Amino acid sequence: MDVEHAKEVAERAARRAGAALREAFAAPRGGCDAKSTSVDLVTETDRTCEKLVQDTVREAYPTHQFIGEEESSLQGFVNQLTDAPTWICDPLDGTTNFVHRFPFVCVCVALAVEKKVVVGVVYNPILEECFVAVRGSGATLNGRPIHVSDESELGKSILATEVGVVRDAETMDAIYGRLRKLTENLRGLRCCGSCALNMCGVAMGRLDAFFEIGFGGPWDVAAAGLIVEEAGGMVQDPSGGPFDLFARRVLASNGKIGPAIAETIQQCSTCPHEPQAKAGD
Repeated sequence: MDVEHAKEVAERAARRAGAALREAFAAPRGGCDAKSTSVDLVTETDRTCEKLVQDTVREAYPTHQFIGEEESSLQGFVNQLTDAPTWICDPLDGTTNFVHRFPFVCVCVALAVEKKVVVGVVYNPILEECFVAVRGSGATLNGRPIHVSDESELGKSILATEVGVVRDAETMDAIYGRLRKLTENLRGLRCCGSCALNMCGVAMGRLDAFFEIGFGGPWDVAAAGLIVEEAGGMVQDPSGGPFDLFARRVLASNGKIGPAIAETIQQCSTCPHEPQAKAGD
């Protein structure tokens, strides 16, 4: 298929949803609903933005498959990826940020063909940052090429992560155990509240690496993962093994410090409530 045309559709969809997100962001703070826990939020803006993306995609590609965060939440399961062209959408990554008017929010739109992501767009309409990638063609921010950092020393690196939405003691102990072990050797640690924007931060060299275990689903990482790779970075499982789009585990880096971070994570205990690495990873 014509991936350049697909890129145009993806960006158009992201910008249409982004305009609605921006308008809602500027309005007085409204209500929100909880999903799995009281800190796992969804708003009417999430639902509106997903419909805008879905409608835009289906205008151009009425026979393509679609995996969206809100649709998956409503039906109670995530559709499996097949070889058919499939669009993967997070209509509002950073919902808690949105509720609190913290400007790290974005729309994510990706296209997978034969189970491989070939187009990715991540658009933050508040900061007007639009990250775009086509497999084999590099990555851009607002039309300008971007590249990961060259940093090779952990002690000079900034790592981003998130603490997620699970609050039981065992999971929290595992999360903070990893963070303590990692921050002993890092220059700094950041939690920005958006998996996709953290990954795009790695792609543009703003961050040197990002990892998270237990994020929402493939919509958080599909577009951003391609953007990292096309910017010269590496996307892998936090264990150091291959990245699985549906595993809810990711480590994105500049490729130089990723292995050391994975090695450190492997030394830490995990919680059985968290998504586990595949056997052999």
